[in-house]
Amino acid sequence: MVDKEKSRGRGRPRAFDRDEALQKAQALFHAHGYEGVGVAALADAMGINPPSLYAAFGSKAALYEEVLARYDCAAAPMRDLLAPGGDPGEALSTLLREAAAIYAADPQAPGCLVLEGARGVDQDASCRARAVLDLSCTRMRDFVAMTHPDKAQVVSDYMAAIMSGMSADARAGKPAAQILAVADMAGLAIRAMLGER
Repeated sequence: MVDKEKSRGRGRPRAFDRDEALQKAQALFHAHGYEGVGVAALADAMGINPPSLYAAFGSKAALYEEVLARYDCAAAPMRDLLAPGGDPGEALSTLLREAAAIYAADPQAPGCLVLEGARGVDQDASCRARAVLDLSCTRMRDFVAMTHPDKAQVVSDYMAAIMSGMSADARAGKPAAQILAVADMAGLAIRAMLGER
């Protein structure tokens, strides 16, 4: 007679879904930061064992970098807003409002994964997050430079500072309405910087 319990465990293991694994790792990194989550917790969330995690991703840091790239790819609305031909004051104001809403939307993972990662203690991980952040800042600067080349750097620096502050406020548990009010005020400041009403 065949032991049903034993027979269930045999055969090919369930296929490893890389995207699903990255999604679960992203949730943990976003909620707890790079330093706040260990390899065992990541592997458990992804439904694999630690050696399989290393086999699939190489290291925790490499997994984190892949999560950051995935997060950046999900920022398609930012790239859409910063498409050539758009009005910079309007686009950046909308970007701030969308960021404020996203940062405060999930109490389990508040703020921005990239911005919070760039502030991290682990030097390697924060360097990886800063590389993604620098790319976003370059996108904003290049977008503004199309119409206001002399103001592109200061506007992109200001945007980065405001978004960083909104992310920190969301992590600290500030209500969404307050973060949105900051976004609206910053949007007015950007329009004024660009000579718009």
